[in-house]
Amino acid sequence: MAIGLENVSVKKNDNLVLKNINFSDKGIRNLAITGSNGSGKSTFLDLLAGKIFPSGGKISKDKSRKIVSVSRDYSFHRIVGSAYQYYQQRYNAYDSEVGPTLYEVLQNQVMPIGTVDPASVDLPPLAHSPEKVEEVAARFRVSHLLQRKITSLSNGETRRSLLTYWFLQEPDVILLDNPFSGLDAQSRAELKEILESMSGVQVFLVTDKKDIPANFEEALRFQNGELVYSGPVKGLPEETRPEITGLATRLSRIGQLHTETLPDFHTALKLVNIRVNYGNKEVLHDIHWEVKKGECWAVLGPNGSGKSTLMSLLTADNPQSYRNEIYLFDRKRGTGESIWDIKKRIGFVSPELHLSFHKLTPVWKVAGSGFFDTMGLFRKLTEEQMTLIDAYLQLFGIEHLKEKRLDQLSSGQQRTVLLVRALVKNPQLLVLDEPCQGLDYNQMVFFRETLNEIVKSQQKTLIYITHYTEEIPECVNKKLYLDEGRVVRVDL
Repeated sequence: MAIGLENVSVKKNDNLVLKNINFSDKGIRNLAITGSNGSGKSTFLDLLAGKIFPSGGKISKDKSRKIVSVSRDYSFHRIVGSAYQYYQQRYNAYDSEVGPTLYEVLQNQVMPIGTVDPASVDLPPLAHSPEKVEEVAARFRVSHLLQRKITSLSNGETRRSLLTYWFLQEPDVILLDNPFSGLDAQSRAELKEILESMSGVQVFLVTDKKDIPANFEEALRFQNGELVYSGPVKGLPEETRPEITGLATRLSRIGQLHTETLPDFHTALKLVNIRVNYGNKEVLHDIHWEVKKGECWAVLGPNGSGKSTLMSLLTADNPQSYRNEIYLFDRKRGTGESIWDIKKRIGFVSPELHLSFHKLTPVWKVAGSGFFDTMGLFRKLTEEQMTLIDAYLQLFGIEHLKEKRLDQLSSGQQRTVLLVRALVKNPQLLVLDEPCQGLDYNQMVFFRETLNEIVKSQQKTLIYITHYTEEIPECVNKKLYLDEGRVVRVDL
């Protein structure tokens, strides 16, 4: 036995998040860990990794076995420092080329920030032989990415690259928290194949039941901090569709609170011959697209197809928006409007925004920053604004989290808070990029149905980006498909 827990409990800020957990990995090769958002799955992984300690009970680990935990935000922040990666960086042609290459990260050859003369820096010796790097890179299908800057990698490429990095550390146990979240169907299949082919390492994997690889035979299920199932994967209970009641009443109250008069428009978005290039790489090519007031679109395509870059043009986060012919709310970009004039009419959520938001911010301040489109709250809120925040938190069933910091919430709860942030200012256009990433099945269904009612009752214009068709709300009746930066299909 490498890991054992006896009646282990964990408290965070006087909240009991794990309760009397008993577990042994004896006889377990790979373990799947399931449960709803906030059930204790990630806390369980942190306990195994030694990031936190039990407040009660006993935990035993074989100290001769090396346990590594892959960053749950699936970024390189932990390895190279957050200074190399920041919100909007992936859209900046210069800054996306500032960071290290994947090979440099794998070999621990990262230059200090601000280095002018690389020859003046004494880097440590190579961490691994070039042959070893090539071998492991081939195993995780990233050989062709070794000379790419890490800031230019897609979600799927980043996750395979991180697995390469940690596998090179020769661990005995590797901990993975929702690695399939945000990946397209092909990337999920590739990652699942990689996990199924891994040998010589024990894998603890937090994931949904539908994504459990074939070589995972044992599973745990957490609920409200308790271990409610431990046994074969085939015995895991199926997800049940949540019952959603009282939506109309709660939405009616929110509608009464939104008393402002919104400017009228005919066309929310019009793109004419859009092109985006980073060096010699063409990310978007000849994009023509028009979204009229009240229309609801889904944008689909594989990782790296250009979806998020396209959205960054709409939200004024991409500097190349000014060199393209873009119309927002009947007005051509670059004709005198400020970035804030654009943002105040758009409600936006994306994985990049989630990654970059300061995790020590209280929930109500995160939601309140949506009124001003800032990455923090720097103004005093009015009584009316606080009332709207309370109403939206109640709408999504997270009013009890109002005073907690983001880092005290599960990743799915954090994403829900950012959804509230996008809605509080009553935007006329919603641009939601992978909004359900990190949500469990029940939360996804609840969000999908709630969003559908919001869009219909408030007559929103919606652009919804996802890899999962089951997440798309019923109000969506138009679809735009991208691949390799081009529109390959439009369903009207």
